[in-house]
Amino acid sequence: MFSWTQTDSQGRRKVSGKELLWQAALVLAVTSIIGSAVWNAADNLARQRIASGFGFLQQTAGFDISQSLISFDALSTYGRAFVVGLLNTLEVSLIAIPLATILGFTIGIFRRSPNWLLSRLAAAYVEIFRNTPLLLQLLFWYNAVLMLLPAKASESLQLGDLLYLNRRGLSVPKPLVGDNTLLCGGIIALSVLLVVLTIHWARTRRYRTGRSLPTISLSLLILVCVPAVLGMLVTLTSGQALLHLELPRPGRFSVEGGWQLLPEFVALLIGLVVYTASSIAEVVRSGLAAVPRGQYEAARALHLPSVKILRLVVVPQAIRVIIPPLTNQYLNLLKNSSLAVAIGYPDLVQVFAGTVLNQTGQAVEIVLMTMAVYLTLSLLTSAGMNVYNRRVALVER
Repeated sequence: MFSWTQTDSQGRRKVSGKELLWQAALVLAVTSIIGSAVWNAADNLARQRIASGFGFLQQTAGFDISQSLISFDALSTYGRAFVVGLLNTLEVSLIAIPLATILGFTIGIFRRSPNWLLSRLAAAYVEIFRNTPLLLQLLFWYNAVLMLLPAKASESLQLGDLLYLNRRGLSVPKPLVGDNTLLCGGIIALSVLLVVLTIHWARTRRYRTGRSLPTISLSLLILVCVPAVLGMLVTLTSGQALLHLELPRPGRFSVEGGWQLLPEFVALLIGLVVYTASSIAEVVRSGLAAVPRGQYEAARALHLPSVKILRLVVVPQAIRVIIPPLTNQYLNLLKNSSLAVAIGYPDLVQVFAGTVLNQTGQAVEIVLMTMAVYLTLSLLTSAGMNVYNRRVALVER
């Protein structure tokens, strides 16, 4: 076949001097445009007597934040406010991603169910929540659901003595470590290491003998039993509990104790999970549909139960189709968390690109920092999913 591409004796493409000249001209043009934009921005800021640079991060903020994972008050700096907003964004995203994945996979599997009612209900869920704006759903969960709950602590919706839900938010048990923080961290690290070694051993055993082990069940068993047994031993030897839970309890005006979650956080979490799960469900459904019908029939011919057909035959093949679009849904969830500003949740956009920007007026630096954070988080998420995608991809022989 005739080709216009010139190659050398080793088959490598030759780059002509004309191509190098065009590439150099393109780089020069892009550099000139960026440099001109930066110079104009600096000149306009100087004319309006607006300070530039990142020195404002050391200034006192003068405001408080309703929810923060680290200590923050009015005497804290703008730099600490940036960290608080970033941690709040990471908190809701890291909780929403696994919940949306579990719910999305469940709904997607239900859509392929032979049960007519179950598949129709799953289809209705997908069509309703995927085709309505996320912003509208957040306003619905916040204003039409949470704000209609009882305001008094004594009238809260509760699950035993563990969960209390009212207009002020959700109260859940709070784990307290005490003076054994390093010991608890070591036990958790040991449990994770044992899980990694177990997964590696199970994979090696499967390659050598062809026999598989329930790695998920074993991993969960290790994560539960190892900390429980070691914690009991530490308690028996030292006479002091390694870890205990602070349960919430209804007080006179509000629920006291435990971990208090703002209603804005609860609404944002529900909205992100429900909305993203509807898109993940469609991704899972299409991935399951991509598996050839003969794979189902061959598994049934071996008299495998439906659950094992799904877990051992269908999902391992469908996951190769599911991972790339699933990565897009994770990225969308991470970026959609910025809609928290609509309901007042103190995420990075609301705290840093909102309150801090209004007080300092340094829009260029603040917007660039905010964009850099979301870009970095998106690239890290994409890189992690790409690594997993390469591990499950088929190897051509």
